[in-house]
This record gives sequence, C-alpha cells and structure tokens, in this order.
Amino acid sequence: MHDIKAIAHEIVAREGGYVDDPDDPGGATNHGVTLGTLQRFDMDLTGDGRIDRADVAAVSVDQAAELYIRHYFNTPRIAALPEVLHPSVFDMYVNAGANAVRILQRLLVQMGYQVAVDGRIGPQTAGAARAAAKIGRVALRDAYGVARRNYYFRIADRRPASRKYARTRKGGKGGWILRAESFVSPQYHLSEAEFQARVVAWG
Repeated sequence: MHDIKAIAHEIVAREGGYVDDPDDPGGATNHGVTLGTLQRFDMDLTGDGRIDRADVAAVSVDQAAELYIRHYFNTPRIAALPEVLHPSVFDMYVNAGANAVRILQRLLVQMGYQVAVDGRIGPQTAGAARAAAKIGRVALRDAYGVARRNYYFRIADRRPASRKYARTRKGGKGGWILRAESFVSPQYHLSEAEFQARVVAWG
C-alpha cells in the first residue's frame, strides 16, 4: 500500500523551491504552491492580513505536502481509484488540477468504458478504472503515463512559451516529459530519436 504522505513529499521535491517564471501561467510558486492556491484556501502564512508573494515564499515543505494531501488527493477522491494509479494521478493533479482526471477518463473511454469526461472521480470513473486495473494493473499505469506525456506535448505544440518545460535548451527531454516518464515502464520511454522526431516541428 502506498504511503500518501511519502508520495506528497516526493511531489514537493519535484516541484522545487521558490520560482517566479513569467512564462508559467501559475505565476510565483514555492514547492509547487501558487499564489492563487494560497488565496483560494485563505492561507495568510505571514499573518499580515494580506496574501501575496511573501506568503508564497513562506510556504514550508510540510505545509505544501499537507495542502497537497488535503486538496489534491483527498478532495478529488483519488483514493477511490486503483492504488496503482495513486502516485501518478496525485502528482498530475498537483501539476494540472482536474485535467489529471480528464486524462484518465479519456483513456478509459478509448478503452471502451462508458465514462463522462468531467474531471471528477465518481462511481463511474472509479469503477471503470478498477475494472481496467483487473485486466492489467501495470498496463493501466503505463497507459496513463503515456497519455499524460501526450498531454504535455499538446500544450507545448499550442503554446511555444511552454516548450522549455518539455525540451531543454540543449534539445533533450524537459522536466514535463521526464516527470511523466518517471511513472512509466522503461520500455515505453521515448528514445532520443523518437523524442527528436516528436519535437522537430517546434524548430
């Protein structure tokens, strides 16, 4: 059984420290926690009556992990999914919100299950995911990871400013792609040649 607290701390480590990247639509983040997130949950960490960048900078590792567990694992009901999906869907929910669930739902539809693509985990989605896991747990995990990787590629296709998250300055796999592939069996990782063929249109 997965230790959700340990997974949360792994996510915090992946997210890194304080960053204020103008190309990131989320704005200033610390351990992956954005200003918008703090405002949404009314978290005035500095106690000065305002929630601003100073509060983002004040987010601790433990605060980030607890916030993730409460609002990005428990609230969306990720525990209702097969355990094999918990690490990747949880990680993706922190990264992309309800799109993490939509990716799974679209995958389940492609597999022939009757699922609404609404970004919410209800009995229909949970039941379909459990049925798919009974057929092949690792296969389901891998398929979700590949679908997640494709989601990142599509964002970069549409938004040139986001390509630096999918491809490094030296032309190799960027953080988004490496993050998705960390939840996928090695045989489904893109080779260097396959990766270059996928991104060649970016110039």
